[in-house]
Amino acid sequence: MGINFKDAAGVHADALTLRAERTRILAANIANENTPGFQAQDMDFSATLANVQAEGNGDLGDGGDSALMYRVPYHPTRDGNTVEIGVEQAAFSQNATDFATSLTFVNMKLKGLAKAINGQ
Repeated sequence: MGINFKDAAGVHADALTLRAERTRILAANIANENTPGFQAQDMDFSATLANVQAEGNGDLGDGGDSALMYRVPYHPTRDGNTVEIGVEQAAFSQNATDFATSLTFVNMKLKGLAKAINGQ
């Protein structure tokens, strides 16, 4: 009987994939802080994760682009750029912490499987 690592990791495997995608999106926002007309984007992580789980294949499909939403700025600028560096940095930091948490859960699951395989 084989081990299905996708089932063993549970929701955290999909969460890691989505967190990595969100990191890319937030990094792009931060990189374009001074680009006139740039529209900051983010994803609704919970809704996207629910979609991926409902589909059951763990695939983002179009790379998560359908889950992207534009961020509404608290203080709009004259040049049309909606990136607010403090907001983006806070979102990036929270996302990095959440990524580390999911990675820890996956690590614990894999260590438990290794112990079970070794008969401990």
